[in-house]
Amino acid sequence: MNKISVHRDEKFIPKLTQSIERNELSSNWELFQLAYRYKKSTAVTDFEALQALHHLPQVDFLDHQIDAAKTVIQEMNGRAILADEVGLGKTIEAGLILKEYMIRGLVKNALILVPASLINQWIKELQEKFYIPLANYRKNYQWDDYPFFITSLDLAKRMPHREEILSMHFDMVIIDEAHRLKNADTLNHQFVRSIQKKYCLFLTATPIQNNLLEIFNLVSILKPGYLGDHETFVKKHHKNSNKSLENTYLRKLIKKVMVRNRRKDTLLDNVKRHVHTIWLQFTEEELNVYAQLENAFHGLSSLSKMTYLKELCSSREACYVSLQKTKNNDIMHIQPQFLEMIAALPHHVKAKKLIEMIDKIGHEKVIVFTEYRATQFYLQWYLNQHDITSVAFQGGLKKGRKEWITQLFEQDKQVLIATEAGGEGINLQFCHHIINYDLPWNPMRLEQRIGRIHRYGQKNHMHIYNFAIEQTMEEHIVKLLYDKLHIFENVIGKLDKILASLNIHNMEDQVKQIMEETTSSGELRIKMDNLVSVVDQMNNTIGEQQDGS
Repeated sequence: MNKISVHRDEKFIPKLTQSIERNELSSNWELFQLAYRYKKSTAVTDFEALQALHHLPQVDFLDHQIDAAKTVIQEMNGRAILADEVGLGKTIEAGLILKEYMIRGLVKNALILVPASLINQWIKELQEKFYIPLANYRKNYQWDDYPFFITSLDLAKRMPHREEILSMHFDMVIIDEAHRLKNADTLNHQFVRSIQKKYCLFLTATPIQNNLLEIFNLVSILKPGYLGDHETFVKKHHKNSNKSLENTYLRKLIKKVMVRNRRKDTLLDNVKRHVHTIWLQFTEEELNVYAQLENAFHGLSSLSKMTYLKELCSSREACYVSLQKTKNNDIMHIQPQFLEMIAALPHHVKAKKLIEMIDKIGHEKVIVFTEYRATQFYLQWYLNQHDITSVAFQGGLKKGRKEWITQLFEQDKQVLIATEAGGEGINLQFCHHIINYDLPWNPMRLEQRIGRIHRYGQKNHMHIYNFAIEQTMEEHIVKLLYDKLHIFENVIGKLDKILASLNIHNMEDQVKQIMEETTSSGELRIKMDNLVSVVDQMNNTIGEQQDGS
């Protein structure tokens, strides 16, 4: 860069003095007025007001997003956990905070670390809404080539990137999916903690009130020493987590580093969920094969049997492919018989109902969730036979292809058929119809699916249709797990907290364990009923605690 030469202006003062003495204009009056008006309109008259709002009139920010940004800047000194429920716009809040600090001249460089699948989504969001240009790290780049870099945490923590990043100082660091930092023994935690940073934002939709040690680990990155030292904290709180959670002082401390908005407390709650359970019946041929499968696997573990039955409830193809690939010697001798029976079945009752539902919905966009790739392929073919355009979305796709499929769905195809991978990392608020062709055993995965459309930007009331076949294991799951827990009414938003209180790490694993240890349908019903009763009781207890707090 060439050196800048600075020279003293020897003519200005004499010229100004002469203008004053002669009562002459020293500059163009119109230009002076223009400069004055500009300075007046851009002057900061209130330090607590967000200046970014005046620079971004094209963005319709929600009240809770503005309040979150103010809280982080004014009360948390730019170091905070943004823990809003799924779909409330944590990315928007982070972008607003970053933009505000940039306007105030307090942030001139930043590092944003997100899952690889979300990089392009972040780039688009910050560019279009906030005019913040993010550079996506590429090979042969230097980490100081651009002021605002975005990359994945997995790439950043690897050498030589790790060493280069740790040698730099960033005005702001933003981490999406920050629950990956909860364990202090992991490289993720140690790496982020070592980054030199002035401001820091953690984004996570996973509530963090349950495991106090995880809270300590996250807060220790944001504000080292804020909750004391590790040894003292463990002695005082970790062994009595439930009592510590009721500690008003501790809860107040945590609230000073965490912003958590719930959907029911925001304007997004004006967009309603209309849930419809669609009960179906197998044809006589399908029910016959289902019963024979159930009886033939009587000696096998209940989980193995339930897996095949669950697949048959999804499609012929899913069960056929699974049986075809089996290496289980106890099944091999009956495999040809059942493969022949399954291949002879008519089109699946769910597939026929799917066509009927899409025709009833009309020309609007529809997302169909299934558990199995084989079912996904079948449905795409079957929809095509009925002149319904569709596109498939599944795990293992590269970032560019995911974006292309999402764009194709939005602009051209009517139906997106997604496996469970479609429940994470994509925003589909331009759609407001979901058909859960297969219901997951874990209700939290159902909430992730709905979170793809029930999010910031959704303008329409949503319709969620749940398919379930009577006289099958799906009836047990719906009636025992979903209906009794009122999943769609009030529990789903706090189910993770309930499970943590019961020391249940994963509802699906719990259901599988029950099935593994069960020998009959009657026993399965009793055990599932007991599980649901315990969860429901804890839901009432937590509800009473919240009402009393």
